[in-house]
Amino acid sequence: MVNQNMWQAIADQLSDTLMFSFDIVEKKAINGGDINDCYMISDGEQRYFVKINQSDFYPNFEIEAENIHALRQSEMVSVPEHILTGKNKDHAFLILNYLPLKPLDEADDSYLFGQQLAKLHLWGEQKEYGFDQDNYIGSTLQPNKWDKKWGRFFAEQRIGWQLQLLKEKGVTLVEIDDFTHLIQDRLAHHQPRASLIHGDLWRGNVATSPFGPVCFDPACYWGDRECDLAMTELFSKFHPDFYRGYESVFPLDANYHQRKEIYNLYHLLNHYNQFGGIYLDQCETTINHILSY
Repeated sequence: MVNQNMWQAIADQLSDTLMFSFDIVEKKAINGGDINDCYMISDGEQRYFVKINQSDFYPNFEIEAENIHALRQSEMVSVPEHILTGKNKDHAFLILNYLPLKPLDEADDSYLFGQQLAKLHLWGEQKEYGFDQDNYIGSTLQPNKWDKKWGRFFAEQRIGWQLQLLKEKGVTLVEIDDFTHLIQDRLAHHQPRASLIHGDLWRGNVATSPFGPVCFDPACYWGDRECDLAMTELFSKFHPDFYRGYESVFPLDANYHQRKEIYNLYHLLNHYNQFGGIYLDQCETTINHILSY
């Protein structure tokens, strides 16, 4: 539970950052997923969005802020502005500018976000796959060691990593070395452009603001842009105009649908690692299907 000491620490550190006195006169809990407690806070004039977790979560928030900065630097997609990352003895917190949001359900904004995402995937020049630092997918560490081979990167640092985490919990879904070799073989002839990707692009991490579409909670790395597109189809597909907007800028490869299931297995395994057995059937079904073709 967030106590008064935490709110005072937030007010004090925010005041130092803003260079004017910020007194919290309003705070409202906001649905922010399964990991953090989220709030809107206000001094009666300025409003901010706050994520709060235990103090040992501070490195996660620092890395999230750096991922937001990476997307912001591209100027291709809109992301919240990072204001402050802080902590006290018991809690850590991340503060962003507050935007009133609603689901990305309208055709025009969906089409625009599709175009923006495609432009992000075309932005920048990177010859290898990975990121300058490891980060987090949800609460799970996501390794990002640079690699020149996409198939090896994804097989080892995505699928193999998640399977190993499950094995350490006593869960063996498949023989790890054999399966990672299979994944590497399936991707061996696919050496895509290294794109800066959002990395956790499901419907809960995009929205419409008064200023247009916005995305948040990134798990960025340089990888196959198809990983972002695949995840948009995993749990609940985006509006059809999102895909039309994307294709208008950066058409997908004809073989994308052959790789989509492999890319989404990573997220299913991660959900199993974080939330347990409710994802077991989906993991097993997907693994068996990949083994069968």
